[in-house]
Amino acid sequence: MQATLATSARFTGVGLHSGKPARLVIHPAPAGHGIVFRRTDLGEGEGVRIPALWDHVEPSALCTLLRGKDGASVSTVEHVMAALAGTGVHNALIDIDGPEVPILDGSSAPFVQGILQAGLRCTPEPLRAIRVLRPVEVHQGAGFARLSPADRLQMEFVIDFADAAIGHQEKRLELANGAFVRELMDSRTFCRQADVDSMQASGLALGGTYFNAVVVDGERVLSPGGLRHRDEPVRHKMLDAVGDLALAGAPLLARYTGNRAGHAMTNRLLRTLFATEGAWEWTELSPEAQQRMLGAGVLGLCPPAADTAPATAAKSAARARAVA
Repeated sequence: MQATLATSARFTGVGLHSGKPARLVIHPAPAGHGIVFRRTDLGEGEGVRIPALWDHVEPSALCTLLRGKDGASVSTVEHVMAALAGTGVHNALIDIDGPEVPILDGSSAPFVQGILQAGLRCTPEPLRAIRVLRPVEVHQGAGFARLSPADRLQMEFVIDFADAAIGHQEKRLELANGAFVRELMDSRTFCRQADVDSMQASGLALGGTYFNAVVVDGERVLSPGGLRHRDEPVRHKMLDAVGDLALAGAPLLARYTGNRAGHAMTNRLLRTLFATEGAWEWTELSPEAQQRMLGAGVLGLCPPAADTAPATAAKSAARARAVA
């Protein structure tokens, strides 16, 4: 079964790089719609709609940027895309009144909480997934990213930074049965203080603060309260990868391995996958297989039986409070 929101979820904040106010609303959408952004500040019509798909990604510094066929764009989509994937939302129309998604607290947690408060609604239409049939891999310098066959989304990530506050970190996860909500959603974007100074001098990170990013300087964590997890940086890299992989347009049955990988490399990996003959196929998920997907079990919806009743607002709000 496919899922969308039961009601709309609203978010207000500032863009991380632009520093400008940003308002975003996630609306329910019918089965087969997919995830689509709509720039409400640019008028009406198809030209302001931007599909959240891998082949609409353009090179951009430090974030994922999507561009529609008529030039409209939206950037820093990775955290909201990760939240949608992590809660099992397959169809949504996302209205946004500017070119950048609000950064909120630098993680996916506020988006997840808003989605759960809005609730989910399931439809009887079958859910299709992309099954990786053989490994594909891309490299850049000392880094690489790989997709290999698996029966659910699995992830392994390695990072290595000179700053002692980060250092070498690695993590492996089976991303099923609410693992994104439990393990990754609250991990914030991170950077070095020297990088912040450089970015702001170049007109980037103008909306960045110590409260919407983990800022480190050598051994010190400058953000108030320190880290939310000892390995918060590698968890956030995994969160980013979940959001960037969601641009495949359907759930992935694959194992993702990232070593010093980032947004651009993950998009190159998807482009390589879809360009490689015999590397992937569409598959319709059985009810049992769907229970192994990324967002399965978050709200207890879409059970194996043919129960398509929508979530109640009370049930959704209770679950949102539980993960807050």
